[in-house]
Amino acid sequence: MKRITKLILCLLLLVSMTACSSSTSDVDPQEEFGCSVLNVYNWGEYIGEDVLSNFEEMYNVKVNYSLFDSNEAMYTRILGGSHYDILVPSDYMIERLIEEDLLQPLDYDIITNTDLIYEGTLNKDYDPDNEYSIPYFWGNVGIVYDTTLVDSADVESEGWDVFRNPKYKGMIYMYDSERDAFMIALKALGYSMNTDNEDEINEAYEWLVEVQETMDPAYVTDEAIDGLIFGEKAMGFMYSGDAAYILSENENMAFYVPDEGTNIWTDAMVIPANADCPALANTFINYILAYEASYDNSATVGYASSNAEVLEDMTAEGGDFYGNDAYIARTDNPNDEVFRNNETLREMLSELWIKVKNS
Repeated sequence: MKRITKLILCLLLLVSMTACSSSTSDVDPQEEFGCSVLNVYNWGEYIGEDVLSNFEEMYNVKVNYSLFDSNEAMYTRILGGSHYDILVPSDYMIERLIEEDLLQPLDYDIITNTDLIYEGTLNKDYDPDNEYSIPYFWGNVGIVYDTTLVDSADVESEGWDVFRNPKYKGMIYMYDSERDAFMIALKALGYSMNTDNEDEINEAYEWLVEVQETMDPAYVTDEAIDGLIFGEKAMGFMYSGDAAYILSENENMAFYVPDEGTNIWTDAMVIPANADCPALANTFINYILAYEASYDNSATVGYASSNAEVLEDMTAEGGDFYGNDAYIARTDNPNDEVFRNNETLREMLSELWIKVKNS
């Protein structure tokens, strides 16, 4: 009897799965958009679990989803002539792409969900009127530390200089990124992170050399996340989304953003000038801005959404990031800045960063 019941249940499940898989949208993508395939180029582990499949079902299209691990790698691919319909670069890279005429303006007749966007993410210096970009995730950079090993009073009184405090020698992670590392050094010294003053940059270089020579830092990228969660080190600086995840996994961890200022970053959706399917690309951007996709993105990845209602729900009592100090970046500190595109500065920092790590 049990075998018959199990067989019936299996048959019912098979029928149900077949019915679900055969259901498709009544949208004719060729008629609606002039294409049926969308090519998306995004960061790794940077999208919700059901975002792409829901979009495919909604519009009866196929999404080819490719990954990059740095803005520079993405830029090289675009410069080489690769065709994508959606990119998700960072602020300074968007500025560069605009300057080099590698992006096309967005179509706000299609993108109608702009009223859902959190106002604090709009009209940034790299694209003042959001003519070319719509925010995807955003945040800042701060200090993550283990409150059982690091004195909160030291972090809050010393700010970025806590990375030079000899009490914590051998206990710190430094993110292996010249732009971010020089940002904290420049801010610790009271300078703009976008300075091109050679004396200020050299002073920041000496600050980082001192850290290297006296603090025995570990230079890492994503390894710092698990390293801090499991107590391999006691402190590091990192992006707020990664920090939010660490705080949610280890109750001893805290997040602090120094008053001297930090980087307020934005990763945003743009459409390349050579996109094969711009109408579908604009539709995808509008879809991402809606509550369901934005919520899925933020809940899965842990970074702050550009959707105002999602931000509110995520941080409300019962939300995924209720009481999590790292989830939403501050927007009221005049010392905070956005990275600007400066090729001369980038080349200088790249050369000096190699010297820092070899010192």
